Amino acid sequence: RCVCYGLGRFGRCPIARYQLAFLLLLLDELRVPPARCALFDPAFSAREAAALRALGLCLLPENEVRTPPGHTAGPRGRGSAVMGSVVPGQEGKHGIEGAATLFYMVHCGKALYNNLLWSNWSPAALSKLVIIGNSFRGIEERLLSRILERDYSYIAKVLKGVEEVALPSHPRYLDTFNDTSVHWFPLDKLQELSPEVWDFVEEPLYQDCEDLEIIRKGEE
Repeated sequence: RCVCYGLGRFGRCPIARYQLAFLLLLLDELRVPPARCALFDPAFSAREAAALRALGLCLLPENEVRTPPGHTAGPRGRGSAVMGSVVPGQEGKHGIEGAATLFYMVHCGKALYNNLLWSNWSPAALSKLVIIGNSFRGIEERLLSRILERDYSYIAKVLKGVEEVALPSHPRYLDTFNDTSVHWFPLDKLQELSPEVWDFVEEPLYQDCEDLEIIRKGEE
């Protein structure tokens, strides 16, 4: 199955239309039925939403603000033993619930990737997840280490457990897929990370983050 975040206003933006076209070609190549692809972007107009449904795609009804499987937010977001609870928070917290899932997230904010990792924070879950989106290595290179570890700790912790390959560049589509990579998480590499990496399951809150780059639930 596939989940797409942050596609944008494809009815008025050529870059978003190219990204949508690539998504549709990708689904066809991977033999993922359109009905198994869900999209969310608070920017979609009613006509754009109708067009996506006409293509057979599904729309997520709202910003996803769930906890990772087996945890619910307690004080400061620390986990406790309740399965699949929904709590106030930020978008992109989509747990794959055991199903291999492709996340199509071209040019999304760093917090969105961080939230997604948090929602699937175990070797078993991450090994079934593929992300097409902003290069994690590029994020690491552009941010100071202390900012990366403070604001986007799950990206920072998974860097030694991820493989990524950049999409080929094309002069016609430089602005469409620049800095975009395919990321996957081999189980053997994840299992080599220290146990302490997996013990930390605190919900990202971004209290000190100055450029959050995502839309919180309730701000759509």
